[in-house]
Amino acid sequence: MPGRSALNNDLADWDKLEIEPKNLLDNFKRIIKPKGNIFIFTTYNQIGKWHEVFDPEFDTFQFMVWHKTNPTPKIYKNGFLNSCELIVCMWNKGHQWNFSNQKEMHNFIQTPICMQPERLSNPKHPAQKPVKLLEHIIKIASNEGDTILDPFMGVGSTGIASYNLNRNFIGIELEKEYFDATCKRFKNHECKMKEYAMSN
Repeated sequence: MPGRSALNNDLADWDKLEIEPKNLLDNFKRIIKPKGNIFIFTTYNQIGKWHEVFDPEFDTFQFMVWHKTNPTPKIYKNGFLNSCELIVCMWNKGHQWNFSNQKEMHNFIQTPICMQPERLSNPKHPAQKPVKLLEHIIKIASNEGDTILDPFMGVGSTGIASYNLNRNFIGIELEKEYFDATCKRFKNHECKMKEYAMSN
């Protein structure tokens, strides 16, 4: 399309490596606190693997659907839009939930994909999640002062959402480019929040 960059399914080098849920199970169980919840963004062809490995190890295994209101268009109208992403959710008895009403309890959330001005352009992370989506999950599954861990931090959207909701945050990211961008983003966001607080 005029004015838009070409799209393909190769997000980045790290996306070419298939994640094996069984390799993550022991660390997930070691780290999660008794009241904790686990949320993992995944694809339709991986959800069966997550279920096979994690369902026997946790009291509950469910999934959410994130409906993207502005997915990539299909010019030739020859199939469905790729407008949904799955989020697997696991927890044990005694876990934390802060639902305020029945509407919040739907396993369906609808937001646009991350766009300007929120989306970083340098570096551009192909799977950057919108802060609004992450705030929804963090708010219902944790309390103020709790610690949120994102072991695939990317450019730090989970950290921004945690900061906005008065949660502590730990992020892990192997790509130095994304890690550096996250640090810069945190500093800029903290300055904006302080300016907002002073003006109010």
